[in-house]
Amino acid sequence: MDFKGSEIIPGPRTEDQLPHTAEAAVKIVIVGGFGVGKTTMVGSVSEIRPLTTEETMTQAGIGVDDNFGSDTKTATTVAMDFGRISITEQLVLYLFGTPGQERFWFLWNGLFEGALGAVVLVDTRRLEVSFDVIGRLEECGVPFVVAVNTFPDAPRYALSELRTALDLPEEIPIVEVDCRRRASSRDVLMTLMHFLHALATSKAPA
Repeated sequence: MDFKGSEIIPGPRTEDQLPHTAEAAVKIVIVGGFGVGKTTMVGSVSEIRPLTTEETMTQAGIGVDDNFGSDTKTATTVAMDFGRISITEQLVLYLFGTPGQERFWFLWNGLFEGALGAVVLVDTRRLEVSFDVIGRLEECGVPFVVAVNTFPDAPRYALSELRTALDLPEEIPIVEVDCRRRASSRDVLMTLMHFLHALATSKAPA
């Protein structure tokens, strides 16, 4: 399916085989609270038709799932989203979007296993949702960058203010993203790749 408001990649999506030039494929997870844009990001940036596990939201979720700021949302991820993007001819990223509702967080440990890094999507209307998300990544030892999804009606803050609010050390990158735009989502992934490269370089023996 196409994602409402997302850019559509021109032409047909590629088949789900690795490009013949690929030398490395790595796993990246995209995490965040309910309705922050994880499915939209995977859908906008994936070069293959993304796999989604969205289900229609029903009355049963009322009082269980916090959909503040997502009043028009009619479907939600219940397992994961999956997509793929070639960063270079040699490097391919497999993208796994996690479900945002707390009742599905038990799935996260399995999705984190083997992940090279993560993108934490943040909604400034609900910053408090991000605290537990970041805590889980820190506990699992998964390196991450933070991407602030620029919803039209969301308040805007300086990145330095957000760093303080999220209690993030200086070395963790914080960037803005419009998850509907492929180029913007790809820039976030490139920021993560540069961050992971810097970490690997700093740990390399002299």
